[in-house]
Amino acid sequence: MANTKTLKVRIKDKHVPLLNEMARSVNFVWNYVNALSSRAIRERGQFLSEYDLHPYTKGAGKELGLHSQTLQCISKEYVTRRKQFKKTRLNWRRSGGAKRSLGWMPVNTGAASWKNGQVYHAGHYFKVWDSYGLSQYKFRTASFNEDARGRWYFNVVVEVAAKPTQGTGAVGIDLGLKDAATTSLGEKLESKHYRRLENALGIAQRANNRKRVKAIHAKIKNKRKDDIHQFSRQLVNTNAAIFVGNVQPKPLTKTKMAKSVLDAGWEMLKTMLEYKCNHAGVVFEEVNEAYTTQVCSCCGCLSQNSPKGRAGLRIREWTCECGITHDRDVNAARNILAAGHRRLAVGIPLL
Repeated sequence: MANTKTLKVRIKDKHVPLLNEMARSVNFVWNYVNALSSRAIRERGQFLSEYDLHPYTKGAGKELGLHSQTLQCISKEYVTRRKQFKKTRLNWRRSGGAKRSLGWMPVNTGAASWKNGQVYHAGHYFKVWDSYGLSQYKFRTASFNEDARGRWYFNVVVEVAAKPTQGTGAVGIDLGLKDAATTSLGEKLESKHYRRLENALGIAQRANNRKRVKAIHAKIKNKRKDDIHQFSRQLVNTNAAIFVGNVQPKPLTKTKMAKSVLDAGWEMLKTMLEYKCNHAGVVFEEVNEAYTTQVCSCCGCLSQNSPKGRAGLRIREWTCECGITHDRDVNAARNILAAGHRRLAVGIPLL
């Protein structure tokens, strides 16, 4: 059995001028399609599909320096986003100025390949730092993307062989703010990546040093992503079932805890766990975490001593009437694990 995976490699900087030129052409096509679609809706009440848009861009690839299938991908992406955001006109893609759009160029299946140790697309060779051994994969859909620091990356979807996990255990995960995640075994994932560099970021912002600001933000993002990758990979390799609380970060981002919630990266962790579990044949479920902090994981009673509400957020340890002293997050993770086992025991009803 094979699964799909997206590989990301950095393109060497000598190709940046060419990629920037191609990105400007992509922006031109996007804006043209945007104007054409909004005019059709305004004048005729007709929502143009991607197939309706193809004739209007046919043959323009040669003049713009783009692959013909890239034009089709732009139309497809535009229609998808128009439906997603339910708008008659989307934002324009800007090629210059302080608020310019980051470079993007979609690549259809078969339009990019690996030749002579380089990525070949639209008649151009692009040298990359090949950390995955791309020669062993057959490319499917792909894209060229620019980050905030002006660095370009090649993202490609490939097929990989499924590797079933050898783990036999089960683990519950409690998502929090002091630690981004705590397992029922007591393992913790750090959450204060932004806090550690907050002072340095403030100094750079007050000095209006934009290059330094972007570098610090990239460092925070990369460190958070690397830690979550390692944490999730270890859990998938050692367990056959993983259960996580269904905490929703969006409502919390509107409170005073917003900075800590965004720094924790809960959604990134759940996304990584889900696709890694799918690849390894591991059970992954989100379970209702209501009262998991307040209920004793040993006796199952709702203790009077347990932390409750926002006033109890600072209570990290508490003792139940049964005499057991709990770490707040580990106790919640154990209750989440128990809830996950109960759900597996009764089965998951079909909707």
